[in-house]
Amino acid sequence: MDTSNESRMNAPKIGLIMTTAIASVALSGCTTSAAPAETSFAKAQVALEKGQITKAITHAEAAVLAEPRNPGFRALLGAAYLEAGRFQSAATSFNDALELGDEDPRTVLSYALAQTALGDNDAALAKLTEWENAINPADIGLAYALAGNPERGVHILTNTLRGGQNTAKVRQNLAYTYALAGNWRAARVMAMEDVPADQIDERLSSWAETSRPEDFQVRVAGLLNVTPTGDSGQPQYLALANFPSHGMMVAEAEAQAPVEVAEGAAEPSETEALAFGAQPAATPAVAAAPKAEPAAKPAAIRYISNAVVQKVPVAKPAAKPAPTRVAKSTSQRRMAIASGASATHLVQLGSFDSRAVAEAKWDRLQRKFPQLKGRDVVITEANVNGRTFYRVAAAGFGKSSALDMCSIAKRGGVGCFAYAASNPPKGAVDRGVRLAARNR
Repeated sequence: MDTSNESRMNAPKIGLIMTTAIASVALSGCTTSAAPAETSFAKAQVALEKGQITKAITHAEAAVLAEPRNPGFRALLGAAYLEAGRFQSAATSFNDALELGDEDPRTVLSYALAQTALGDNDAALAKLTEWENAINPADIGLAYALAGNPERGVHILTNTLRGGQNTAKVRQNLAYTYALAGNWRAARVMAMEDVPADQIDERLSSWAETSRPEDFQVRVAGLLNVTPTGDSGQPQYLALANFPSHGMMVAEAEAQAPVEVAEGAAEPSETEALAFGAQPAATPAVAAAPKAEPAAKPAAIRYISNAVVQKVPVAKPAAKPAPTRVAKSTSQRRMAIASGASATHLVQLGSFDSRAVAEAKWDRLQRKFPQLKGRDVVITEANVNGRTFYRVAAAGFGKSSALDMCSIAKRGGVGCFAYAASNPPKGAVDRGVRLAARNR
């Protein structure tokens, strides 16, 4: 692989602001007693943090091979491929992670970007539409535009701006989205909110250079500041189809070797049926469920948080400069976590098809994460794309503690995101009643 990737990782990012699942942030220490899969995973994180993309891919592939059905390992592998400009491999790995249960919206964004870079706008738009209510509107508006639907992006970003999220990120994403929609006058007006007048023409010209429909890969590569490389796809030996779940293997065995019952003979007893891997009709589904996969240790998240094809001018520092928001020594961008008042945020830990399943899941989450003891659970009905879900959220967090809780949950293989109580996720059905139960 071209070693220019390694040196390029230390160059400042340019382009509009988007949050994607390109790993990683703070790393836990790795010891010789760690499992081989986790050791490889940690080494991949370290390599990616340092911009050593070739090493990151090698270690991430080793982690996936050692634990092939771990969604977090698959997501990290996708992140490494994306940094290398290997869009086909990245799309496959992110899709594998999602199929295995990864619920992080940033994995969805990364998958959509990879598919957009491949010219498969239909796949990108389908996934964005499916997850629209869970993704930051400032991010998904730009993602829609890049995937060939700038009108939808303009609609989302304009409403976000009018709704009070008047930030440089939203403004500049909207400016670029206007440009992709061909509305250059609006793009100029919005860009001038953050870009000096003497730089506007240069900025718009740089956008115009990659505004043609056939420049889809150049636009995504510019967003991520990567160089596209020849890519034959993820190695076949890592294909998810090579590693079926326990349930899939049982089903396949049943299909290949069905139990024959002589004419007039009694049906197999419940014990006999289970011996052949079948599930008796009266047996609860949970009793015959596949053995749970090892808890995923998902890739920590890098935040790409500079504007796509332009840098937003830095305001003059106050007498006492504010803390730097983005690390300068590495490409693994991080958003600073601002502390907030107590009990202002919730953390969503999943969404399920029924309230009963949601309540049962909460009980299991409490056993898995002691940090949830003593927290209220809020189960909210939501309608997303015509389907009803029941969202499970833990309440009573400040902003900082909510983000910390999500980090813990993700390391344990559970999808999680934090949100302010005053700004719940879209799609909630307001029936006047929400279930909030104190832990017993």
